[in-house]
Amino acid sequence: MRSLERIDQWPAPHAAAAVVRADGTVAGSHGDTGRTFRLASVTKLLTAYAALIAVEEGVVELDTPAGPEGSTIRHLLAHTAGLGFDSDRVMAQPGTRRMYSNAGFQVLGDALAEHSGIPFAGYLSEAVLAPLGMTSTRLEGSPGAGGVSSVDDLVRFAAELQAPKLLDPATLRAATSVAFPGLNGVLPGLGHQKPNDWGLGFEIRDSKSPHWTGADSSPRTFGHFGQSGTFLWVDPDAGAACVVLTDLDFGPWAIEAWPPFTDAVLAELRA
Repeated sequence: MRSLERIDQWPAPHAAAAVVRADGTVAGSHGDTGRTFRLASVTKLLTAYAALIAVEEGVVELDTPAGPEGSTIRHLLAHTAGLGFDSDRVMAQPGTRRMYSNAGFQVLGDALAEHSGIPFAGYLSEAVLAPLGMTSTRLEGSPGAGGVSSVDDLVRFAAELQAPKLLDPATLRAATSVAFPGLNGVLPGLGHQKPNDWGLGFEIRDSKSPHWTGADSSPRTFGHFGQSGTFLWVDPDAGAACVVLTDLDFGPWAIEAWPPFTDAVLAELRA
């Protein structure tokens, strides 16, 4: 796909990308897709998937209490537990505000470890990474931002997100639908959004503006970006997913480069 060559013009020292069709085939790739990069908050997609598997396995329920009083696994996944961005300080009652929280995903990982009896990194590996053959992916830090992976590995995960084998498809559909609808909040790096719709671990495009995906991305698009200059989106209407990993931290360059890149990818898929 010629559209992927746009990453060569970005200021990142290294970048790699791939597009995955809904049937799991790779429509195109560019760059060193075997190179490992820090995922930053793209890690949350892997953590959320492990949490959903834990629900299906009966390790926890979405309404299992976790975090601040009144908070549950569901609240933590949807960034509505009321915790601050990077602290355990409770700043709102659960379910009342969309407050993006790395701390909440740490609490989530701790809860899954407690209920499973397995350190979270081990549970993630057993539940998600090993079954999908993601051999270069590992958790080196927090469940919210400590992942390391390659485009090749995330291609496998992007295929799973479009045709799940580790989860009941109905579970994934629910997780990529809006949880606690109507809540406003800040989309990190892109400002206040009314509403700031989110699923269970998955950010949902809807009609947000500005946004890190494209103007032509469907409202059903879901995924996540990371402050390390990474993103993964799935556009069900386009029947495709896109993975991009770089080693240049998110900033004005990404806000300028990513949306037209995504629109170019979508246009080439439609051609």
